Amino acid sequence: MRVIFMGTPEFSVPVLDALVAAGHEIAAVYCQPPRPAGRGKKERPTPVHARALELGFEVRHPVSLKGADEQAALAALQADVAVVVAYGLLLPQAVLDAPERGCLNIHASLLPRWRGAAPIHRAIMAGDAETGVCIMQMEAGLDTGPVLLRRETVIGAEETTASLHDRLSDIGAAAIVDALAQLDDLQPEVQPEAGVTYAHKIDKSEAKVDWAAPAVEVDRQIRGLSPFPGAWCEIDGQRVKLLASRLVEGGGATGAVLDDALTVACGEGAVQLLRLQRAGKGAQDADVFLRGFPVAKGAQL
Repeated sequence: MRVIFMGTPEFSVPVLDALVAAGHEIAAVYCQPPRPAGRGKKERPTPVHARALELGFEVRHPVSLKGADEQAALAALQADVAVVVAYGLLLPQAVLDAPERGCLNIHASLLPRWRGAAPIHRAIMAGDAETGVCIMQMEAGLDTGPVLLRRETVIGAEETTASLHDRLSDIGAAAIVDALAQLDDLQPEVQPEAGVTYAHKIDKSEAKVDWAAPAVEVDRQIRGLSPFPGAWCEIDGQRVKLLASRLVEGGGATGAVLDDALTVACGEGAVQLLRLQRAGKGAQDADVFLRGFPVAKGAQL
């Protein structure tokens, strides 16, 4: 098929590669504009932008698709279908209608659960046992369109948003290739009203750990917010990001370190901290972290 690809972050890159490997013609790649990044604040292309240039594709990064000129330019590509994955712009109806077969979105949840901006984070933070990817026919509402194909996967007991993100990206890439190959035979499944939840954008105010909460909630918070924005607490007056954890047996005063392996008591139960990051430092496994920043048994976080 002749495909318009619309995506921006690293999550979208395997999808673009899979479409190319499957033999589809990429008419153009749409992504978010380059933005200042790094110490020098130089404009840096998004991951999709960089990969598209490597592959030799035309890249477009309009700040909006609401204008008639941008809509006409997209329609002029005469695409069979648009594949949209974590693009970051709302698509007006004129854009949704431009490709002959419409626009297909790869959404990282089992719709109608976790419509919206942060489905991977929210699934882990809520303690969902499974999640997955849906290939959805896009319409004007927020992730409300009929589902053409879905792929499920179990969420591991120690899985972080980072690891689940990478798995779902690969699952989504395979799923869209399958969906395009069977497009004429797929039956759209209207999303039920029952079970709708919204994955609201993560706010940094959610990141501070409350050790008085049950361990199961603290563990989900740490894993769900890893790597960004990163759950955090103060250790010996320094703010430290907590990037991986597991549930363990134990108990004591809330926030107390119970052993020499960073097991911390919560309101109910305990968590063991597995990966941490101090300000200005790289992320470290707990044993390495402790060699440079000892945290003794009995310390209060």
